[in-house]
Amino acid sequence: MIDAPSRRGVLGAGLAGALLCACGADTPDEVLVLGDQANLTRAKVEAAGLLKGRPYAFRWANFAGAAPLFEAVMAGAVDTAPAGDTPVLAAAAAGVPIRLVAASQSSGRGVALLVAPNSPIKSVHDIKGRSVIVSSARGSVAHYLLLGALKEAGLKLSDVTIGFMLPGDAQAAFDAKRIEVWATFGLYQALAEYRGARVLRDGVGINKGLNFITASQRALASPGKRRAIADALGQFAAANIWANAHKDQYAAVFAKVTGAPLAVAQLVVERENPVLRPVTPAVTGKLQTVADTFFQAGLLPKTVNAAALADATLFAV
Repeated sequence: MIDAPSRRGVLGAGLAGALLCACGADTPDEVLVLGDQANLTRAKVEAAGLLKGRPYAFRWANFAGAAPLFEAVMAGAVDTAPAGDTPVLAAAAAGVPIRLVAASQSSGRGVALLVAPNSPIKSVHDIKGRSVIVSSARGSVAHYLLLGALKEAGLKLSDVTIGFMLPGDAQAAFDAKRIEVWATFGLYQALAEYRGARVLRDGVGINKGLNFITASQRALASPGKRRAIADALGQFAAANIWANAHKDQYAAVFAKVTGAPLAVAQLVVERENPVLRPVTPAVTGKLQTVADTFFQAGLLPKTVNAAALADATLFAV
């Protein structure tokens, strides 16, 4: 088990970034605020030794999930935000002023439906009539997996009772055996598996595996911040390449930054496919499929035009 201070390091929500570079900024408005989830991006960048000595000031702001991260974007407290396809769409449909500035695609292994090791639930079909907790909110990648897994098993949404919890709260409840089925992702999924949780179904073949770096329109409207974001994206891309080539070193830094056991960090790193790429029409086409699926399921209040969210001018290879 992780002790309380370490648990907060892994699961804590809210702003958590210290000022890492003070060059080139005279006012707080000129500081680039890099949003993050579970310190995933920060760990990668620091492991690769990048973002040092850049001609702009920046700081990290860490969040437990995409929902509070996009709340911070809406409030103007964060300039960039990495997130999966479905929370990006939920944010856009809710009016969060974002643009997609870079993308990546994973296999889908980093999202799963979990049960306790001794649970009588052996397949997705067995969750009929049971409760499922989804992290972190309506429209998350875990929510999308649940929809797809239910359909695959011949079940309807009405066959289960769905609740929503932030990942840290859900993890505590899952550890206390107060959750029958947990739909979660990433570090939280890996931590649960490390403690013995069993995977009912992962996202391979259901989730598109699309992940994005988004930028707030407010930040993009500032010439200085726009240049800084473009530079940071190049640094992120270099960090991704380095992480693929140095997985052990990356995992060690990830464990240190997040407070996770090394074995958990290694599992998260092994599941990643973090090749950053431009937001092309092919990428937005895949995202549109996800958007249409969520809208038809009644999980988006309005349709989302994925292509209109893209700003392909900041990052190119």
